[in-house]
Amino acid sequence: MRAVIQRVKEASVTVDGSVISQIGRGLLVFIGISAKDGKKDTAYIVRKILNLRFFPNADGSRLWDKSVKDLGLEVLCVSQFTLHTEIKGNKLDFHRAMDPVLSREFYSDLIKQIRENYLSERVKGMLFSSFYSSSYPV
Repeated sequence: MRAVIQRVKEASVTVDGSVISQIGRGLLVFIGISAKDGKKDTAYIVRKILNLRFFPNADGSRLWDKSVKDLGLEVLCVSQFTLHTEIKGNKLDFHRAMDPVLSREFYSDLIKQIRENYLSERVKGMLFSSFYSSSYPV
């Protein structure tokens, strides 16, 4: 499992011109699920998303001191199967990514675990979609 984690002032995901999910200050997390992932991988990623120190402390003296959990910020997770892409010449190969049917269930479980270990209302999980755009000012 791979997670690309970006701290954001705000973030949103748009499908067909409609915003389907958005957060204020917090973390935008792109999740890539591989065919070899298991429950241990999910537990590890959940711990890292919630506990890695991405944010400064209150007085700004330490830049990487507080986690999303410490500060009560929001988390927006987006499934991103391309994180397990292999490039062969000019062709993309997705064989390392988990099967779409299985990965939906896996992704739903990951979102559920984040919510169970944090404030449920602060966690947004985007539904699977073929094409979407994400926006986040840095």
